[in-house]
Amino acid sequence: MNEHTGGGGIDPPAGGPVRRRRRRLPRPWPTLLLVLFCLGAGIPVTVALTPGQQIVAFGQHITVGARPPEPDLSGPARLVQVGNTELDVHRLRVVGPLRPQLVMGPVQRNAAAAEVFDPQAGPRARDAAVTAVRDGFLHWYLLGGAVLIAFTLAASAGATALRTLLVLRRQSRSAGGHQPLPEIWSYCARAARRMTVVAVSASVLAWAAAGGLAYAGAAQGLGSVSSLSQLVGAYHLSPNPVGPPVTGFDGAVIGDSRAVRVGGPPLPGGSADDVACERSTDSLAAEIGDLLPARVLNLACPSATVTSGLRGPQERGDRLLPPQVGLLKQVQNLRFVVLAIGPNDVGWTDFLRYCYGVPDCSDQLTQGEFDYRMAAFDRVYGDLLIDLNDLPGRPQVIVMTSYDAFGSDADCADTRADGHPGLDPGKIGLLAARNDQLNAVLTAGAEKYGFAVARPELGQLCATGGDGLGPDLQGLADPFPFHPTGIGSLRMASAVVRLVAPPSSR
Repeated sequence: MNEHTGGGGIDPPAGGPVRRRRRRLPRPWPTLLLVLFCLGAGIPVTVALTPGQQIVAFGQHITVGARPPEPDLSGPARLVQVGNTELDVHRLRVVGPLRPQLVMGPVQRNAAAAEVFDPQAGPRARDAAVTAVRDGFLHWYLLGGAVLIAFTLAASAGATALRTLLVLRRQSRSAGGHQPLPEIWSYCARAARRMTVVAVSASVLAWAAAGGLAYAGAAQGLGSVSSLSQLVGAYHLSPNPVGPPVTGFDGAVIGDSRAVRVGGPPLPGGSADDVACERSTDSLAAEIGDLLPARVLNLACPSATVTSGLRGPQERGDRLLPPQVGLLKQVQNLRFVVLAIGPNDVGWTDFLRYCYGVPDCSDQLTQGEFDYRMAAFDRVYGDLLIDLNDLPGRPQVIVMTSYDAFGSDADCADTRADGHPGLDPGKIGLLAARNDQLNAVLTAGAEKYGFAVARPELGQLCATGGDGLGPDLQGLADPFPFHPTGIGSLRMASAVVRLVAPPSSR
């Protein structure tokens, strides 16, 4: 009686020619392993590789796809906002591995969004949004099915090759010699077809079941949405216009002390607000105006944040300054607006002082606080982008990123503080990484709305050489450390001016 050859399915001859061979059923475990691999690895790979589908719902541009599978039976869909803020949409709860994911920027105020609140147009807008999201997910699902089939076929080919090698190896080690090669090849071809058919069938059935569950969960959840706020959050409220209409300016600058150029020569005959905000003659607005040339209004103020300064009033000394966005809305026929914001919103000075004052500032508590502040900035920055996108006349908007004050190997008087540890390469690298994180949010939001992004390149502290014009940043011994000098303000303006569209293009 012949020995079974361990799953190859072919009986070797025993001591002489084989007159009659019995057909044996192939062992099922190779096919079972292939199916488990195609389902366990294929579905996550498919979700990762299938691109999201672009749709418009409630007046918002949304990318529809699926969130990465998680080890539970059901879960909510996910809404990803600009800056990678992730919110679970509990109204869209899905059973199975395919949970829809909606990727969108900050909520836009437009006529389509306003229809949700109209008693007559609201039902039609809701139905259109449900259809758009549902169709977008269906298109994504069909494309994902093709990706999964391709993955399954590739996995089957690999499994077939491995199984063939194992059969040949076992046959070569058989005491009575191996079967004829045509017979071995015929057996392996039949096994390959069986494995492939079973694997593809299982993948298609699993994908169909997962898609049906996802479709049902998403449709049921969207059917209960009666307002835009239920789907993506609260309605956006923009600052009201402030003051009388203002004419005669081509552009405007809003933001914080970097745009003010604190420490510079004060404006001669400046208004009370100019004095309170220490606006200088070599501010970012002034330098942009000289380079273009153009008349540029400076509305920036030190310590300004999105909520206290740009979208809300700001206390400065004994004055309560109106929101910069409110003032901006009254400036007529603007061609461009420059925005410099961010470091004050995350309390950058707190982290900088902490790193100067302790031997190691990379602790988890401080990092958690930074992440918390970044998440808060992400949300309010989104509201600001909506305000700028809806400005009268739709001027060009240019968002300026934050600069690094030190190079990675900086070591000079500006990295040391009397009686304190100061900065070392590790701390500088940590601060640079956090600055990159801030700039990523600034850039992502700007690009979502088609705004330009200015990335000023300033000479860093402790750097040697230079062009002989002087430092670009104020050092520790200066009145306003880490803020631009007059030369630095000029370099910032140069980065902005290159992006300003000429009057004929608007």
